Amino acid sequence: MVEPLTSVVAHLQPKMAYSKIVTGAGRWGVRGEFDDAPLCCCVVLEGKMHYEVDGSTLVVEAGDFVLIPSVSKFSAFSFDPPGEDEWQSAPAKLANGEHRNGVVEAEADVRTLVGFCHLTSPDATLLLTLLPKLVHIRGDVRLSALVQLVIDESRSQRPGRDVVLERLLEVLLIEALRSSSNAVTSPGLLRGLADIRLANAIRRIHENPEIPWTVALLAKESALSRSVFFERFRAAVGVTPMDYLLSWRMALARNFLERKKAITEVAALIGYSSSSTFSVAFARHTGMPPGQYSKSRQMQE
Repeated sequence: MVEPLTSVVAHLQPKMAYSKIVTGAGRWGVRGEFDDAPLCCCVVLEGKMHYEVDGSTLVVEAGDFVLIPSVSKFSAFSFDPPGEDEWQSAPAKLANGEHRNGVVEAEADVRTLVGFCHLTSPDATLLLTLLPKLVHIRGDVRLSALVQLVIDESRSQRPGRDVVLERLLEVLLIEALRSSSNAVTSPGLLRGLADIRLANAIRRIHENPEIPWTVALLAKESALSRSVFFERFRAAVGVTPMDYLLSWRMALARNFLERKKAITEVAALIGYSSSSTFSVAFARHTGMPPGQYSKSRQMQE
């Protein structure tokens, strides 16, 4: 059985970028901005502080885990809020390799382990709309251990490092998303899967994308009327059933094309009756025909 959350995370293709220990002392604040919007995860090892993401501020403390699937702008600041002249654009690097916010000479009163990774899938922007903007989990030992494993592996030079690291990142993301109690409050895949009726339809889409699905057929899988299913799906997931189906089929198509499968085979695998129909849909969705897409990806290898 294909599990939707697992398949979406795998298609994001997370790759570790870098990690660091970040500490804070005194009153401090740091504001940052990323051009490539990487995924960020943080484990608070000691003390407490504030994070601000998309206008929402939360207090994090020792034992907390924070996951931000796509961070472009963020603020972090001391528990005692800083004055305007105490904000900085980046932490200072200390002689011991750690990074410090606030007073460099003082003992740290907050210590965090922060990791950043890039989502290398060409469909990352689209798939991220299905995930919560912020995950905050308190006192989960499993997640803290997974973060440490990811960081240890990223710093090693052992055989198979890249493969192991990719799998660890996928496990970390899945564990964080399924452990979050607040992830189903906003529209997205997790909220859809939390609805038993809708979950049946979503799983069927992922298990059998080659079936010529219609709203009526998916509504039948959910044991709901067509109109009720349509509105319930759109409210929970944030997109219409057919938009979700199309997005997932195109994500699969890109993956198959990168694996050098023939266009006719890809069309059949994702539910198109002919390669020409698939080519039109793919070009409309991605901006280029499948053949051109395959060549462009091969040139990047």
